[in-house]
Amino acid sequence: MRIAVFGGTGKIGRLVVEQLLAAGYELTVLARNPGKLTINDPKLTVRRGQLFDVAAVRDVVGGSDAVISALGPSLRIGTSGVPITEGTCAIVAAMRDSGVRRFIGLATPSVADPRDRPTFKAKLLSVMAGLMFPNALIELGGMTAAVTGSDLDWTIVRITNPTDRPAQGTLRVGFLGRDAVGWAMSRAGIAAFLVGQLSDTTYLKSLPVISN
Repeated sequence: MRIAVFGGTGKIGRLVVEQLLAAGYELTVLARNPGKLTINDPKLTVRRGQLFDVAAVRDVVGGSDAVISALGPSLRIGTSGVPITEGTCAIVAAMRDSGVRRFIGLATPSVADPRDRPTFKAKLLSVMAGLMFPNALIELGGMTAAVTGSDLDWTIVRITNPTDRPAQGTLRVGFLGRDAVGWAMSRAGIAAFLVGQLSDTTYLKSLPVISN
């Protein structure tokens, strides 16, 4: 089984790559700077390119059985534009054209799932995100809508506070206001959950929140 990975040089993405390889998957990663991915494995192919390069995106998606995206918007002050949204749209289009159905990606609870129930924490998080990172919030909404508005078999995993702690045995998964989910999650645990969705359809067409 071959997996296309986007965002594979980021903090979560690198862990996704490592865990996919450890699980025996073959994978192709699109990277603007392949040198950042210092992993030598015969099952790993790294293609140089950027998200706005539609041909490069198609090349990575083509021949794959599923896509995992660890992409996320920039949190730098003054950032403008929606490159991650546009890139996600390119990924979705490439998947449709190539007949690849399974998409697994990331978002935050500032993007709602219909199963959520109103909570003060969720409302506060959305307001704070809008005040502190307005462009990132726009990107999160756009990139999520590009996937959820498609006919793909998608799962969008919502995270809030990724940490560098080792993966923990405890995992809480659910929806805001309904389930006992927290706010922090180890990056290793996030990567493991993303990889696990390749063989788990429990959260098909859902946006579960995960935490330790």
